[in-house]
Amino acid sequence: MRFMLALTAMLALAPLSFAVDPPPDYFFQPKDRIVFLGDSITEQYQYSTYVELYLTGPFPKADFFFLNAGIGGDTAQGGANRFKSQVLAEKPNKVTINFGMNDGGYGKFNPEANKRFVERTRDMLRMAKEAGVQVALMSPNAVDPRNKSNGAEYVETQKTFYAPLAGVAKEFSYPFVDQYAVTRAAQDRMALDDPKAEKAKPYYDGFHTSPPGAMLMAHAILTGLRSPALVSDAAIDASGAKAEGRQCAISDLKASAEGVAFTRLDEALPWPMHKDWLPMLPYTNQLKDLNWYGLKVDGLKDGTYAVKIDGEEVGKFSAAQLAEGVNLGNVTAGGVWKHGQELFQAIEAKNRIVHGRFRGVHLANIPDWLADIGRERKPAELEKRMARITEAQARVNKLAQPRPHAFEVAPAN
Repeated sequence: MRFMLALTAMLALAPLSFAVDPPPDYFFQPKDRIVFLGDSITEQYQYSTYVELYLTGPFPKADFFFLNAGIGGDTAQGGANRFKSQVLAEKPNKVTINFGMNDGGYGKFNPEANKRFVERTRDMLRMAKEAGVQVALMSPNAVDPRNKSNGAEYVETQKTFYAPLAGVAKEFSYPFVDQYAVTRAAQDRMALDDPKAEKAKPYYDGFHTSPPGAMLMAHAILTGLRSPALVSDAAIDASGAKAEGRQCAISDLKASAEGVAFTRLDEALPWPMHKDWLPMLPYTNQLKDLNWYGLKVDGLKDGTYAVKIDGEEVGKFSAAQLAEGVNLGNVTAGGVWKHGQELFQAIEAKNRIVHGRFRGVHLANIPDWLADIGRERKPAELEKRMARITEAQARVNKLAQPRPHAFEVAPAN
């Protein structure tokens, strides 16, 4: 009875959204064709790839399709100029827009530049609305004054420069993610904890992302769009040899007060932790709000226990911690994590094709004397490379399907 009451309480606190079935009011929906639009930070294929990785794992049946239209050095002006030819021409139904880093000029606030930025952002939203495309508008990440020479000045300029964006998004009934405010708050905490950016360094040069910074950005974007936190939960009563699973099936249970073993088949994959993301965990709520892959074991004797997945130890926890419930979404070992890393590598391979198509065809530098041939051949080449992307995306989506894994909780040596 005590186990069932504890389980009921735990599930009552867990997110109610089903990871394999996006909530009806969630921005991303099954079969979405999604384009990431922005400047060099988007063209880095870091935060966008991590967003893609998150969506593919927790929604393995959604059959998403992703493209990236980021160009280094671009602004809202450039984005608006190419919105029809390089975004709408790809026939998306969802677009994320991330401009503003270059628009602000990296110095003092410029009212004329701000006016142009807002007007051209509004133009992109208008074109999207007319085409029936949904947009998630976002402010850029905050620059990090710890390793950017003029960062202390520009990070304040950013606050004023991006302030109109929420109102612009509201005009068109589109969601807005204030990525600047979220990353600024995190970086202010980092400045206190790590003044020289020796442990937590989100950006190589103060604004272009390193993997930790890209995770910080992806977390801000995904939580800003109210992404579900729950991947799955498994709760075991060791003394009664009983199991309950939420968004997972548990079989082959062997349980006693000395430990448990079972097979777990999840309905989704957790966001696979990258080891270089670890310094960002204190500034992203330990990913409890985005990547809850829970294990609860009640009825164990006091002591320390090793949790193994497919025979590999992923962590050590006390009996009290296991009775309360632990999050295995942040581990960096074991069969579930390895599956996620396979998925990440497949997404990166697909995105190399995406980038090659975009840079090699959309942005090809064709001399004037070959312009007529280029115009003639461009549609066929775009179509040919899109076929390769489609095949690669299908492989990614197939790889995202969950697999059964052997779990063991035993006294630690």
